[in-house]
Amino acid sequence: MKKKFSMLALAGLIALPGVAAASAGKMPSDLTQRIDELSRQLDELKAQLAKQNEELSSVGNQVDNLGEEFDAKSEGWDLASRVQLYGDFRARLDMMTADTARQYSVWDVASGFNAAMGQMFGPGPYSTDMVRMAVQGFQMYTPEQRAGLFQMMGYAPVAADDVENDTLMTNRFRLNIRVPATENVDFKGRLAMYKTWGMESNAAAPMGSPFTLDSFNWDGNSTRQPFDNVLRVDRAFVNWNNIAGKPMWFSVGRRPTTDGPPAHLRMGSDDRMATPVAFMDYPFDGLSLGYAYEWGNEALGAGRVRFCYGRGFEDGLSTNYLNDMDFAGFDVDVLQSGPRFWNVQAFEAFNLVNVPDGITFPNPLELSGITAGDGYLNRANLGNLYHTSTVYMDKVSNLNYFVAAGWSRTDPQGYDEAGNSLLGSWWAPLESEDGFSLYAGIRYDIDDLRLKLGLEYNWGSQYWVSMSPGHDDLYNSKLATRGQVAEVYMIYDLPTGEAISKYAKTFMRLGYQYYKYDYTGSNSWLGAPVDVDELASDPFNAQFYPALDDMSQVYLTFDVYF
Repeated sequence: MKKKFSMLALAGLIALPGVAAASAGKMPSDLTQRIDELSRQLDELKAQLAKQNEELSSVGNQVDNLGEEFDAKSEGWDLASRVQLYGDFRARLDMMTADTARQYSVWDVASGFNAAMGQMFGPGPYSTDMVRMAVQGFQMYTPEQRAGLFQMMGYAPVAADDVENDTLMTNRFRLNIRVPATENVDFKGRLAMYKTWGMESNAAAPMGSPFTLDSFNWDGNSTRQPFDNVLRVDRAFVNWNNIAGKPMWFSVGRRPTTDGPPAHLRMGSDDRMATPVAFMDYPFDGLSLGYAYEWGNEALGAGRVRFCYGRGFEDGLSTNYLNDMDFAGFDVDVLQSGPRFWNVQAFEAFNLVNVPDGITFPNPLELSGITAGDGYLNRANLGNLYHTSTVYMDKVSNLNYFVAAGWSRTDPQGYDEAGNSLLGSWWAPLESEDGFSLYAGIRYDIDDLRLKLGLEYNWGSQYWVSMSPGHDDLYNSKLATRGQVAEVYMIYDLPTGEAISKYAKTFMRLGYQYYKYDYTGSNSWLGAPVDVDELASDPFNAQFYPALDDMSQVYLTFDVYF
């Protein structure tokens, strides 16, 4: 029995290594499969990494290209970042009614004068000296006698009439540009389009209307009267600041000389829009040299002194036998501290011309056959003009106020071929004449209601000459009026949401102006100012164009600054 158990144990011991060997043979096969699987996964991962490396390399190349493109465009972007663009748009509706005075027509007087000279000297035309002698002969009669003679020839005063335009609508677009060139030199400009709805000419002042002498289109009011849809240069000048490290500057170009103080109050602007007082509302080409100073106390603030020069008319070649019409003078901001501002300006206008560039005036003496010629008034230098004006303005709580005054003096030095001189007609003696103007106004701001209410009044004497052809009153410059003008207006700041830029502003203006004319020829230095009430009493008081007695104007604007 023992022998049998021993044999079985021995057999089991012999079989055990075989079993172990069999188990050991399966394990290497599993590991191989796992290793193969890991190798395959590793290869896939390497492939993915290689693909990602290619993509990263492509992105890197794109970044490099963008960097090169950025470097190439950075100069252009720098230029764009230096250019400031801002502007405004205005839609305006005007309703005007006016009354002309009873008066003699210059064309009737010229025809009657020609008939009278024909009886004395035979058929014309006549020399200028003969006409001048005949005028002196007629001046020996009284106005009543002259009126009787012309009535006998069939020439009587023209009856008073109504002139009106119930709706005149305009669009005005202006784009401001500012670009620094160097640390101390910059360029400023403004383009402007001002157009009447439905036409490509100035409906406010057609030739032959009562507004001809005040609002015809020429260099002195370019972009300031509605004309066509052309975008014109309104302002273009460069400033050289900080000269020699001092508070000095030099500026040259098309000057910022329109809408000067205190005009910005009634136009809804928070800041001054031009240098000179509003009596000098005249866009022209010129230069200025200025110096800034400090008073050393808060009440007076700072000031500026400027020497200004400009050209109002270029005479061209010497064969024209004319002289250039130039301006020269000083403009001083005596003080400015917050809303408190005082400005004084004084200048002389040299060699004033009778007919601006680009304009033709008919010559009644030639058209009636009294003298020979082409029927148009030849240009002539008439003399000089001295001009001084001042404005003081301030604000107390919500009340803005200003007072202004002006003085003009003519220095006549000659006549044109029709016998006109500076504030003289019919070869009148060349005498200097002094003119005066007063101007005052208030504006009360009701911030809670977004309202501004304003009232203004101005008066001009018989010989007052305002240099304001660039006015923004559409028909007649109120500050040039030889008489009186009252204006009341309201500005409403529209609730149009948050401003997108620092220039943004939207408002509407509603205003009424009443003009009462005491003398003829407002805003013109050509010809003698005549009392409106005396126009029909003397043929020698005849006017080139119908003279107004009074005018009423209502305006409504929608202004957007951006």
